[in-house]
Amino acid sequence: MYGKGILKGLGVSARHFIETYLDDIRWLGRKRYGSPEGIAHRASKKGRGIFTVQYPEEKVPVPEEFRFVPFLVYESNSNGDKSYRCTSCGICAKVCPPQCIWIVRNSDPATGRPIPDPAEFYIDADICMNCGLCAEYCPFDAIKMDHNYELASYGRVIFDKEKLGKPVAYYESIRPANAAKENAARAAKEAARAARAD
Repeated sequence: MYGKGILKGLGVSARHFIETYLDDIRWLGRKRYGSPEGIAHRASKKGRGIFTVQYPEEKVPVPEEFRFVPFLVYESNSNGDKSYRCTSCGICAKVCPPQCIWIVRNSDPATGRPIPDPAEFYIDADICMNCGLCAEYCPFDAIKMDHNYELASYGRVIFDKEKLGKPVAYYESIRPANAAKENAARAAKEAARAARAD
């Protein structure tokens, strides 16, 4: 009576141990480790046994809604000039819980009026808690959450405007469903604006 629970637990561990090798035998002759299909199989419901990813050689694919350090979206023209969507309004810095975003606003030297393009933009990745509030509250879709989680370093990780900037095509590649929804909403807004102008 008292040893039943221990035996049950050992039985579960033994079953997983044996199923790991049986699953390996089923995949014999096919490249399993290191291949995307092998990782997808082991992460799926069909995978049996112990599931260990041999990082950094193998990486589990991240879901589309995965979020890590934010980045700034820019659009490139035919000359290769970057046009950042950010207008340096400062909403992202205000809503950031750990206050890890710093923005230096740009101004016209002749008039002294603000220009809707940040002179400097910094995010301290060591402080950032990856909550995504900055991306959620940005009214211009200028800041998005990245999928790159490999940021280990021996020093402070502070990203400036150049390191944070990524093209629209990059955002569309890591989050295709969200980008399609945003592009459709943007197109509908432009069509409504054009209809009002006529």
